[in-house]
Amino acid sequence: MVKSDEKSKSTGIGNHIRTLRFHHGELSQKALAERVGVTRQTINAIEQNKYSPSLELAFKISHVFERPITDVFYYEAER
Repeated sequence: MVKSDEKSKSTGIGNHIRTLRFHHGELSQKALAERVGVTRQTINAIEQNKYSPSLELAFKISHVFERPITDVFYYEAER
């Protein structure tokens, strides 16, 4: 049983955006945001797994990196 003050394992959508930005010419959060039509704060929240993007936004982000969506995002199941 998990105590209320213990952190539970995170589940949901994870991503590799920060790493991909670095390997894509050190693309800034702001530059990525402008290319996909959102704010820098949205990109930051997605990177920190505080916000799961819509499917449309996830595809736009993967298109910027010229990678399949599964190379950018992954599902993290509860363990």
